Amino acid sequence: MEEHHEKKENITISKVALWQIIAGVFAFLFVISLFTGGFGFGATGQAATSTTDTTNNEQSVPTGVKTVSAADFVDDDPALGDKDAPLTIIEFSDFQCPYCRLFWTETFPTLKQQYIDTGKVKFVYRDFPLSFHEMALPSAEAANCVREQGGDEAYFKIHDKIFSEQNILDGGTVRSTVSYTENDLKKWAKDIGYNIDNCLDSRKYQNEVLADLQGSQEAGGEGTPYFIVGNQPLSGAQPYSAFKAVIDAQL
Repeated sequence: MEEHHEKKENITISKVALWQIIAGVFAFLFVISLFTGGFGFGATGQAATSTTDTTNNEQSVPTGVKTVSAADFVDDDPALGDKDAPLTIIEFSDFQCPYCRLFWTETFPTLKQQYIDTGKVKFVYRDFPLSFHEMALPSAEAANCVREQGGDEAYFKIHDKIFSEQNILDGGTVRSTVSYTENDLKKWAKDIGYNIDNCLDSRKYQNEVLADLQGSQEAGGEGTPYFIVGNQPLSGAQPYSAFKAVIDAQL
């Protein structure tokens, strides 16, 4: 009986020691998390992977992607605002991406009113068609076909048209999944006064769009939408406040 009692006591002591070790490990990890911003992607995390759209992650400014400058990635692409504005924003975007549409509906109007229309920011749109969005590439080509006929003003008309129609069926019903056809693109172009049938069928601007895609990857983009705000990368369908903070810090 005495031997049995001593054995039980040794086991009890071992359990206490084990819990002390576990508690110590968690305390150590907690301290580490305070200095690293947590165990997920924080403000210094990488952008979303290239196989996904990027969700709205408020105030998330990825600073660990790479050193970038919008001036280095301005190509012969459609732009809004004063060409000599002190700050340039480049958006790398996908016309079929729901988060790109979210940026267009929720953030872009205020950004345009406060910074682009006032001459503080030049806004450049470049294409970042994701491979799993089958209509992203032809949509970008269609927009370039419209631009050929009507310049940047026409380009942003078809840009707005595609995003406004992106998830709507005839009759005003919202699609359960985002899906449309090249015939839809041709119709939307005609709705704003341009016939792009031959241009789109010829794939005339496919190489132009693919060059933008390569540029987005060289700039550090891994998901859509992806922005370079002056010298600061910004990833995802960010709120206006995130853009304002980054812009004001550089003006």
